[in-house]
Amino acid sequence: MIIYNVTANIDPSIHDEWLTWIKEHIPQVLATGKFDKATLTRVLVEEDMGGITYSIQYRAYSREALNDYYKEDAQRLRADGLKRFADKMLSFRTELEMIDEYFVNITPN
Repeated sequence: MIIYNVTANIDPSIHDEWLTWIKEHIPQVLATGKFDKATLTRVLVEEDMGGITYSIQYRAYSREALNDYYKEDAQRLRADGLKRFADKMLSFRTELEMIDEYFVNITPN
């Protein structure tokens, strides 16, 4: 499984507007049919450059699905955020390959 991670550092002056926007944007990315899940998290480590940092992790159905997203959807979906927030938002993308998952097995008494 491939996780497509977008890390975004947001200037405090647009934080509330960006947070409202990203909560609308994530369902648009999921609607492409290339991902089965997304998780929005706030990064708790303070950045030297300031701002507020978030990570959005999209779980792709496959490598092929992610490649199709890049070819068919990414440019269009990124353009809106760039247009709205320009130099007040810095983002970068990372691809992660899930190797294994572990869960706590708790047996009820």
